[in-house]
Amino acid sequence: MLSVLRNRTYRHLFTAQVVALVGTGLATVALSLLAYDIAGGNASAVLGTALAVKMVAYVGIAPLISAFADRIPRRALLVTMDLTRAGVALALPFVTQVWQVYVLIFLLQAASAVFTPTFQATIPEVLPDEDDYTHALSLSRLAYDLESLFSPVLAAALLSLISYNWLFTGTAVGFLASGALVVSVLLPKPQPQPVERTGGVYARAAFGARLFLATPRLRALLALDLVAAAVGAMVLVNTVVLVRDTLGRSAGDVSLALAAYGAGSMVVALLLPRVVGRLGDRTLMLPAAFVMTTTLGLLAAGLGAGGLSWPALLAAWLVIGAATSAILTPGGRLLRRSAAAPDLPAAFAAQFSLTHACWLITYPLAGRLASQAGLTVSAAVLTALALAAAVTAVRLWPRQDPAELEHVHTELAPDHPHLAGAGGRSHRHDFHIDALHQRWPVREPAREKTAA
Repeated sequence: MLSVLRNRTYRHLFTAQVVALVGTGLATVALSLLAYDIAGGNASAVLGTALAVKMVAYVGIAPLISAFADRIPRRALLVTMDLTRAGVALALPFVTQVWQVYVLIFLLQAASAVFTPTFQATIPEVLPDEDDYTHALSLSRLAYDLESLFSPVLAAALLSLISYNWLFTGTAVGFLASGALVVSVLLPKPQPQPVERTGGVYARAAFGARLFLATPRLRALLALDLVAAAVGAMVLVNTVVLVRDTLGRSAGDVSLALAAYGAGSMVVALLLPRVVGRLGDRTLMLPAAFVMTTTLGLLAAGLGAGGLSWPALLAAWLVIGAATSAILTPGGRLLRRSAAAPDLPAAFAAQFSLTHACWLITYPLAGRLASQAGLTVSAAVLTALALAAAVTAVRLWPRQDPAELEHVHTELAPDHPHLAGAGGRSHRHDFHIDALHQRWPVREPAREKTAA
């Protein structure tokens, strides 16, 4: 897996991702302490609103910037977003009002909503080989999981020496280091559209979502993202209540439970390049959705019967973490297969936005149900939602999913450049939704070879 780091450009980009993630982790801890200083007992409400602001920025900004992504040099865009995030981090220690926190958080997360999909869309072009790209996806998953474990420990160590305001400085340093690493390499230029998309800014911004909704495997991916969000919300929102109130264990055990979730994810990320090459994406991702749904259902049954134990919770979170990684990590492979190179930024921006829309639904659902109806009801409802999404994914993702599809262009003139050398209006090639291919072919010939 580490062999992919021999590529200098990717090595610098991956390092930029890691240091930015560490900076973000420090900011998360510092923001909690800042909210407590400003709002006191209302700190939870402030942080909850800040999380909602973050999700709104993620859902709304990413598709908008995709309308212009092919016109802006990627390196300039990424560095500008890193500088913006560093500036916001340096400003946070000086806020005195809650509304100022919300404004700065929106700016910070809006910059992240631009940076992350652009960064993700760049990696497939830096690593054109599919095996290398799969290794990169696994490394990225590992980076996210390790950050969730390492950043709180680092923050705790730093807080024993300095005040929390200095953590924001560490955050800014992380973003500045990320920008410097991006500057140090040459990135692929945005590829021009072979056929310019029609419509204004809104139509261009909506293209990524339309690509998702028109591509069967991407519709299935969206359903799988909802599975991960429904089950993951139970883990991330309700673990503290499960550990402290239901099981009566210490605050330190909350971290252990979340560590089990992260450990499961990391194990699968390490194994993924070898496993996905043998099984294929569909064979790996769909069963994983049912595994995590079944695990949460068993947890709900255990809660209802009053039989949940500490080892059972750890085992459940380990399995759910592993299944989550099996769903989320290969997602980039599906996007790469489903979009032409010029449309990758729009595809990744749409996935970023739509995935966080799923979390925007499941986060408050998990919390509200747990507080008003109890943990058993919360787990049961989220299980039902995840099961419905998993079944939908199976129905949406065809068993025969070839890369090349036979299709007919009745709308094009015989001398259109797209038909040159194609043997007429009826032809086949790697099929992607774009300006010339607005709809997915209704029938897929049985003779086609299924894509890996």
